[in-house]
Amino acid sequence: MDAARASAAHVVTTHRRLAAFLRHGQTLAEIDRFVAATLADLSCASCFLGYRVGRGPAFPSHACLSVNECVVHGTAGYLTRPLREGDLLKIDIGVTHRGWIGDAAWTYHFGPPPPLIRRLMDAGRESLRRGIATLQPGEPYIHWARAVQGHVEGEMGFHLVRGLGGHGYGRKLHAPPFIANVAPSTPGEWPDAFTIIKPGTLVAVEPMIAVGTGQTRQPQGQAGGWPVLTADGSASVHYEHDVLITENGPEVLTEGLDDLKDEIR
Repeated sequence: MDAARASAAHVVTTHRRLAAFLRHGQTLAEIDRFVAATLADLSCASCFLGYRVGRGPAFPSHACLSVNECVVHGTAGYLTRPLREGDLLKIDIGVTHRGWIGDAAWTYHFGPPPPLIRRLMDAGRESLRRGIATLQPGEPYIHWARAVQGHVEGEMGFHLVRGLGGHGYGRKLHAPPFIANVAPSTPGEWPDAFTIIKPGTLVAVEPMIAVGTGQTRQPQGQAGGWPVLTADGSASVHYEHDVLITENGPEVLTEGLDDLKDEIR
């Protein structure tokens, strides 16, 4: 799995460079160009650029750049104004390096976050930590959802975004299993819930959390699954780690993200 570790390391390096690069007044297009240049410098390619869902339009950006109520899949052109104090930016980086994928997201706030937003960001990071601890070989994936949902909705009072979740990966960006962040409430709702975790599996796990609702919408006239917005316009966060399941438990391949500066001054 050294190739998967290398790809994950390049994702972490890209985020580290981004954390140092981000400034008030930049546009998403500027940030996306920086991502493209960084990936080229690391001998990587974006695995998002040109990605399609079915027969939908190709994703037009090197990174997913999602601001405030945009949960995921924001393009470099969906928001054209400069970023400013109070903006909450989710950056999802996906790379291909020597045939292997790396895919992880982190959330950044422009300026000191107000208490509610800091709690939201902390909930994202803590739910990710708690969920990963449950990814033990021989156990079912539903333990992940119970841990994440118990913290986010049970303890913190926020909302996990429905219909979105993590996934297996490797040489392809998306592979089984699908890893929901919410425990199923009806039979068949999440077929992989009781799939047993096996050593050697690579998963990208990703809580997506909103202040006011777990429901989403798409802007009128948009297609392809991007961008995805909270239905009520409330703020959202997105955190994602790459994890290798070993005989001894989960190995977080992108753990360097935990040390990132997430307040952009």
